[in-house]
Amino acid sequence: MIPIDGHPILTAATMRAAEQAHGNLSALMAQAGAGVATAARRLAGASEVLVLCGPGNNGGDGYVAAVELHVAGHPVRVAAATEPRTDLARAARARWTGPVEPLATARPAPILIDALFGTGLSRPLDAVHAMHFHRLAAAARLTIAVDLPSGVTTDDGRVLTEPPRCHLTLALGAVKPSHLLQPAARYAGHVRLIDLGLSPASVATVIARPAFRDPGPDTHKYSRGMVALVGGAMPGASELASIAALRAGAGYVLHLGDGTGPPHALVRRPWSAGALTDPRIGAVVIGPGLGRDDTARDRLATALASGRPLVIDGDALHLLDADAPRSAQTILTPHAGEIDALFGKSTASKIDRARVAAARADVVVIFKGPDTVIAAPDSRVTVSADASDWLSAAGTGDVLAGATGAMLASGLPPFEAATAAVWLHREAARLCGRSFIADDLVGALSRVR
Repeated sequence: MIPIDGHPILTAATMRAAEQAHGNLSALMAQAGAGVATAARRLAGASEVLVLCGPGNNGGDGYVAAVELHVAGHPVRVAAATEPRTDLARAARARWTGPVEPLATARPAPILIDALFGTGLSRPLDAVHAMHFHRLAAAARLTIAVDLPSGVTTDDGRVLTEPPRCHLTLALGAVKPSHLLQPAARYAGHVRLIDLGLSPASVATVIARPAFRDPGPDTHKYSRGMVALVGGAMPGASELASIAALRAGAGYVLHLGDGTGPPHALVRRPWSAGALTDPRIGAVVIGPGLGRDDTARDRLATALASGRPLVIDGDALHLLDADAPRSAQTILTPHAGEIDALFGKSTASKIDRARVAAARADVVVIFKGPDTVIAAPDSRVTVSADASDWLSAAGTGDVLAGATGAMLASGLPPFEAATAAVWLHREAARLCGRSFIADDLVGALSRVR
């Protein structure tokens, strides 16, 4: 079982193409089933395993896993919803010499392996099958999904039939979008990869720990990065973003607007039209607390005309023309409502929506949420999943904007800066634990660095 950080993300179609390019589908099924059996033995101890097998190749993987467990001397039973319907699944079923219990009458076991339906599901599960799946999962101590929890799509995070919440999902050969995208991802539990030797290529990857550059003996505050935060109607939000930029590693942060108070390391000046002409400014962050009146519009226009690298967040996204030409590197940080307002509503997957938005506006897009998607105009995508649910609080987006400004001002290219900021933000939330507020999140940025 391999952690998925940094690994490619494949859709159902690209996964099928990778399998066909490999050529030996029977060997792939043997590898997949053996990998599932190895993981189950490692986690089950001496406990009995019940494998639920569906009619397709996912069920075939389950039959192979059951055979491998039996050969290893591990107690294992098999239950099936229907007879196998593919040649590979029938061949795998033929190698299982034990009984196959009907799903409806199967007895529970402490360890449950879900091999009912995997990649490519396009319709809901039979209601009776789903009921017995839930019954058996509720009685199990540990539920392991093979490839994907049965009931979710592969490519867009949709749930066609609500599955039980699995403890572990074993991604076969590659990570799929629904391992990461909500709401499907919440049912997957921990996701680990079983390597099938496919070496798939993809421009989409799972976020991985960035290679942060620490200061050296020749570093000074401006070479670490100067960030300018443009304040507005609600200075608390821009101050929060300013402090986040400091905590994330910026050497100098200038808050332009109203507001007083600590920390004393934050430089404060009133807003002026010439405030952004300082050539040492490495990034401008605008939007947190900006407001949406004429004053806000004027400040946004000044920031856009400054030629400085930009992080555009919050209120500024509602004032922005997404199709206007860009004169500087730009990162947009919309949530779902803001991306609807900027680029129109769509039923496409979150990955596809972020990719289209980045290409259309010629910017890097951080499409925020529990499944944050970062997209570049050249189609590169990275996805950060499993964010803390406690990030659903006022000000946490302002913290991300400030951290993004710090990463951009440090000299990282926009896509890498966005990725580093999202990773920092997620890890800071993990350090905070439960019931934290945005101010706590700011402090945790320093601990993560």
